[in-house]
Amino acid sequence: MTLTEFRATVREWLADNLSGEFAGLRGLGGPGREHEAFDERLAWDRHLAAAGWTCPGWPVEHGGQGLDLDHRVAFHEEYAASGAPARVNHFGEELLGPTLIALGTPEQQARFLPRIKAVEELWCQGYSEPGAGSDLASVSTTATLDDSGDAAQWVLSGQKVWTSLAHVAQWCFVLARTEPGSRRHAGLSYLLVPMDQPGVEVRPIVQLTGGSEFNEVFFDGARTARDLVVGEVGGGWATAMRTLEFERGAATLGQQVGFRRELDALVELARSTGALEDPLLRERLARARLGLEVMRAHALRTIGSARDASVTKLVWATWHRSLGELAMAVRGAAGLVAPGDSLDEWQRLYLFSRADTIYGGSNEIQRNIIAERVLGLPREARP
Repeated sequence: MTLTEFRATVREWLADNLSGEFAGLRGLGGPGREHEAFDERLAWDRHLAAAGWTCPGWPVEHGGQGLDLDHRVAFHEEYAASGAPARVNHFGEELLGPTLIALGTPEQQARFLPRIKAVEELWCQGYSEPGAGSDLASVSTTATLDDSGDAAQWVLSGQKVWTSLAHVAQWCFVLARTEPGSRRHAGLSYLLVPMDQPGVEVRPIVQLTGGSEFNEVFFDGARTARDLVVGEVGGGWATAMRTLEFERGAATLGQQVGFRRELDALVELARSTGALEDPLLRERLARARLGLEVMRAHALRTIGSARDASVTKLVWATWHRSLGELAMAVRGAAGLVAPGDSLDEWQRLYLFSRADTIYGGSNEIQRNIIAERVLGLPREARP
């Protein structure tokens, strides 16, 4: 099927199916708004799965359509352009699934991939900690092997933070230190841990926007099977970095369609309020448009490149945070007052986009990675 035919097929299916019980889901969900119609969006994801539209980029032998990069980009762009709701299965489909396909054992693939594709099990990511945000090499959560029973198990102790959607997830992929006394990148392992068990406590973190999609997760004697390590025991750093590469893949092009929609709406707001007559605001809006075009061109040129993953994150996070600031400038004094007990869309954009340059690897960490691993500059002094 040609790319044009494929886009038409996706567009037609979405138009036909975003109707009836799903018609009211358009535009709902996404970062800062994951609380919106969550159960209904879960039902939508399962509807997608039944029609074969989940995991389209996975290899055919693992249940996907085996789409090439151009077709994957087309799918994500058409999905975003249709106004379809934000997916609830991102961590499973876009992060863990590809990691298991690349590095998992046949047994792990058979156990987890079909359930991810069918949206039967949801996942969260156990990376950041109170003392190890973007610096994952400082992870202190431990996992000790207990082989005293019939089946050996890893026993986890520690705390994760900023764990998105942990309160609705059945499983978590956790970066933990499995070699006592190890430091930095050495001695870490990538474990698959069930959330519904004694020894796992999830506490929501209330955000400035009023939502609580981020969580603290405490492991106090939580257990998982010995064979639920992805990659080598002690080689978790390499597995975790592979996951981060997948996080910044084809789906980011769909994300940029959403950015374009936000910018278009902001331009219309500026036009309707007269703010567009201000030459400084007009220039900032023009620069935002140019920045968006540069962002898309860069993504298309470098997608799938591990070397450029940090650049991609740095570019979109900084651009989107600036868009939130620009929205407040366009709103003017009216943007300082919330309507009733809730925020309007521009206030929510401003407040939540402050986090864009922090979660998923802070701007400071991305710059260090670019400087040290891409440009070969001297390492930053560390204690």
